[in-house]
Amino acid sequence: MNEFFKNATQINVEGATLPFYKFSEDGVEYIGFDSRKCVPPEPMVNALVALNLIADSKSKVMMINHHYPVALIPKIEQNYDITHEKLEGEEVKVIISLKEGASAQTLDTNVKCGG
Repeated sequence: MNEFFKNATQINVEGATLPFYKFSEDGVEYIGFDSRKCVPPEPMVNALVALNLIADSKSKVMMINHHYPVALIPKIEQNYDITHEKLEGEEVKVIISLKEGASAQTLDTNVKCGG
């Protein structure tokens, strides 16, 4: 099991291309995934799929990625707060939650790599 999700339950999520996990910590429900071994646009697709599961401020997404997801941020920053913690090398742990007063919305997961 992944080191970041060792106390979590693996869940099946429609549209996800890798394992998703669910766990609670300090009254917050987390949906998490590890996209460090993925190539674009897979990390962004999975982040958008996860964000579509967030209904309120008591839920957050934890994304473990091979680098800070710069292409994702402009797509979500209006309605979501994003924090991150550097891990080893360029790897990061990104936590995404609804901004205070923002409403959950359905995000388009049909993205293409702009490279």
